[in-house]
Amino acid sequence: MNVAPRTRLNYKQALAWLYGLQRFGIKLGLENIQRLLDDCCSGVCVKRQALATASASTPKVIHVAGTNGKGSVCAMIDSVCRAQGYRTGLFISPHLVTFRERIRVNGEMISEDAVADSLTMIRDLIADWDPHPTFFEVTTALALKHFRDAKINIAILETGLGGRLDATNAVQSDVSVITPIDLDHEEWLGNTLAQIAGEKAGIIKPRVPVVSAPQRPGAEQVIRARAAECGAPVQFVNETYHASPVALRGDYQKQNAAVAIAAVQAANIQLGEKAIVRGLTAIDWPARFQKWDERIIIDGAHNPSAACILAQTWREVFGTLKATLVLAVLSDKDLRGICEALAPIADSILLPKIRSDRAAPPEALAEVLASIPSICRAGASPAGNRRACPTISITTSIGEALDRARANPNPILITGSLHFAGEALAHLRGKPAAFEECAQ
Repeated sequence: MNVAPRTRLNYKQALAWLYGLQRFGIKLGLENIQRLLDDCCSGVCVKRQALATASASTPKVIHVAGTNGKGSVCAMIDSVCRAQGYRTGLFISPHLVTFRERIRVNGEMISEDAVADSLTMIRDLIADWDPHPTFFEVTTALALKHFRDAKINIAILETGLGGRLDATNAVQSDVSVITPIDLDHEEWLGNTLAQIAGEKAGIIKPRVPVVSAPQRPGAEQVIRARAAECGAPVQFVNETYHASPVALRGDYQKQNAAVAIAAVQAANIQLGEKAIVRGLTAIDWPARFQKWDERIIIDGAHNPSAACILAQTWREVFGTLKATLVLAVLSDKDLRGICEALAPIADSILLPKIRSDRAAPPEALAEVLASIPSICRAGASPAGNRRACPTISITTSIGEALDRARANPNPILITGSLHFAGEALAHLRGKPAAFEECAQ
């Protein structure tokens, strides 16, 4: 398709244009992304209508959906495949600090020039489209174009929202991977576990193998039914990986590692034991129980299930030692569920005001925390019958919250959302967030 070129965008201009597409909101569906891939990413190297069209030069595609653990499983798959010598493309969301984190080839983030060049081309291509592609559709096309140009061997694609109608589902996969499913994004995916599982299981394609983490019964039934409908062999990975250390902390990451290895094997990708060991020990995946220094842990837990896993991991690592909890949560999340999961491991709680317009006001979080009956725990006191409750304080910024947290002797836990984890990482690195970093 010939499109009259306009002025080339530089990197900042390209991101400003891309984020401007957020005015189109979230539109679940595959029509626009299929058109985009046909026009700017044509060829079996990034898009295949049927497995029969694949050739020796066609990359393997591993497609990952689920509620929690998607990013960790994607990172593990990427790391072990690179350790085996494959050239990988990794597409994840959201980013923490810089947009470029979303698209990587062989572990290297996409360059600013590549972002600018490809977004300029896509902008010119879709200028008069109706309906106009969304932020995530364009970002997906950008990633797949970059992977095509880089001549990768393996593409690892993380769904953005759901699965069935997610833009990544326009790509023919070699294996469909489903991590643990729980309640999240109910306004888009449904109010029951079965409804949400139906959307996630929508990535299952005819005769393409399925690898799933252990699921609650309602979700497992949906996955099995969808797989049977598609004639797709399904494997539930109930064991955990213990053959060598995993760089990411927490017992649940050993389960993620087992899922990642099973996914690579199901895609008929040759993988040796040495590559598995090297890959799993070399993962660098920030904000997943990340140890920043001797006192600070950063984790992106953003729903009650993830918060429960975080609290469990905290106890595995720190025992009965309580945290100074620095907490910020997006307003569309289950505030009470997240607070109920994290409050028992907190000695004190700091609620900073953060940049995101989507963040719940600290005052609202304070009200939720104060209303939780179990937030007070039995504590030592002269009378022996009083309750010790964590103090709850509101701060004006992440900087003030960290200053106050460091004044306490307890280890510090920064959590509540990946957006907040990204802001905290930018602050700790001493690099104030630029346009791209605060416009998520």
